Amino acid sequence: MRPRPIAALAGLLLLACAGPRTAAPRVEPARPAPEPRPAPLARVGWTIQAGAFARVENASRLAETLQARGLDAVYYAGGGFYRVRFGDFPTREAARARAEALKAAGTIQTYYLVAPEEPVVAPAPPRDARGLRTNLAETARSYLGVPYLWGGTTSRGFDCSGLAMAVYRLNGLKLPRSSREQYEAGVRVDTDRLRPGDLVFFATGARGEVSHVGIYVGDDTFIHAPSRGRRISRDRLSDPYYRDRFLGARSFIA
Repeated sequence: MRPRPIAALAGLLLLACAGPRTAAPRVEPARPAPEPRPAPLARVGWTIQAGAFARVENASRLAETLQARGLDAVYYAGGGFYRVRFGDFPTREAARARAEALKAAGTIQTYYLVAPEEPVVAPAPPRDARGLRTNLAETARSYLGVPYLWGGTTSRGFDCSGLAMAVYRLNGLKLPRSSREQYEAGVRVDTDRLRPGDLVFFATGARGEVSHVGIYVGDDTFIHAPSRGRRISRDRLSDPYYRDRFLGARSFIA
């Protein structure tokens, strides 16, 4: 049966009005925003290492004396002794001149000049971020069992942020002093992406503000200086006390 002329003409008109068929425009998937990268911390220059003490109190006392002279002295355990390291000098010559002056004044007895790239715990300087993180974790572990001290009888104390600063400083990095400054300076890290060397922060006071910090060393654990009268120890983020007071983590290493 032939189509009726009117119906055939209407069909042609509809095809003409519809125009050529075009494919639906392709929608590109939204790309995730690039993750922020930590700003590099300033590097520590030449430093001076003085003394090797069997008792941590003696190392603490020397650190206190040096702090009174305006030097950011830190002590650490190594080879069965407690040693003190301090200063931030642009050249070897500047470090030697300062060390000789302190020796002449009777403040230190012997000293050793430490190059900026020379590590504390690791056998070789890190060549990448992973190596640096390993060194930070190992340095933090070297403090386990060390009394909660910093400069002996000073009111400043070897507090939690002082420990974090010492661990970073002994690996050649200048970390801010207070836990609040450290929290504000680092880049936020989700707990499922924590890596050794990152810092974890807690609100242990009534105000709910940053008041405590530890060095993450992997496997849900961190190392910190808990409180006066206690030794530096290791705890878990999943521990109910710390889990309920956890504020976040920060990274300083790209």
